[in-house]
Amino acid sequence: MKDLLCDEFQNTVSELLIRHQSILDVLSKLQEASARINRAVTKAVTSCGCIKVNAEKRSVPNNISISELKGYIDSHLNGQLCPNCQEIVEAEIGRDLFYLAALCNHLDLNLYDIFIKEHKKLSTLRFFNFT
Repeated sequence: MKDLLCDEFQNTVSELLIRHQSILDVLSKLQEASARINRAVTKAVTSCGCIKVNAEKRSVPNNISISELKGYIDSHLNGQLCPNCQEIVEAEIGRDLFYLAALCNHLDLNLYDIFIKEHKKLSTLRFFNFT
C-alpha cells in the first residue's frame, strides 16, 4: 500500500511538472528547494525563536564504542517548531520532495525503490553507515 502512495505521488509530479522540463531546471529547483528548507529552519531560530541552536564542540571519550557515540552527540537543537514555523518547514520539505520526484522521473528512477534500497542499506550496515 505504501508503495502505491509513493508511486501515485511520483506520477502526480510527472503530470504537474510543466514549466521546468529540463533536467537542468529540475536540478536547480531541487537545490533551491533545499535552500528554502534551510532558510525556513533558520527563520524559526532567528525570527520566531521557537527553536534555539546551542552548538559547541562535544567532548567524546576515546574509548567508547560506535553504539555509545550517539549518547555523546546531539542535534544542538532546543525547543520545538511552533505551528506556523512547522507549517512553513513542512511546505518547503514538500516542495523538495516534489522536485526530488521530478528528478527521479527524468532519470527513469522509482522513488519508492530508492527509498527501500536505502532503508535496506541502513538496516544492514546500522552504525557502520556514516552518512
